[in-house]
Amino acid sequence: MPHIASRYLAEGPRVGIRHFTHEDGAEFTARVRESKDLHHPWLFPPDTAAAYARYAGRLIEDPTKAGFLVCETATDALAGYININNIVGGAFQSGALGYGAFAHAAGRGLMREGLNLVIDHAFGPMRLHRLEINVQPGNAASIALARACGFRLEGFSPNMLYIDGAWRDHERWALTVEMRACS
Repeated sequence: MPHIASRYLAEGPRVGIRHFTHEDGAEFTARVRESKDLHHPWLFPPDTAAAYARYAGRLIEDPTKAGFLVCETATDALAGYININNIVGGAFQSGALGYGAFAHAAGRGLMREGLNLVIDHAFGPMRLHRLEINVQPGNAASIALARACGFRLEGFSPNMLYIDGAWRDHERWALTVEMRACS
């Protein structure tokens, strides 16, 4: 039997990662609406078809962004998403991570597996050297995920990002290729 190429960029035991497509809009927005309580007040991903089309379009077309869907390999159901934003080349070779789990997948370790796959992809084929995560101090789940994947706390930025109607403080977490090799 011939080998059928995987639709995933990378796979772990339970999840695979793949790029966003416009066709993912209906499932993505339904999962976002189901996850409002989990995401608030930290995240506000697109929850309508029009908002998703704009969001996915930026991730697909903008070379300073890379979007990844975390999918359960057994069902291909979306478990969450991880984006690398503000990708800078040259001497910096860095990007800023943002992510969110969907409610049905939260607390099951799927995002940890997915984030590790994205990190390997970023440090491998994407040839990045450094990844950063900016997290609001009260977002314990996001901080725990960053810590579990080897990121280290580097600092605190008051009034860093405008979220939910106000400028919010953030902790800065980072991981480099060298740090990853030691873990």
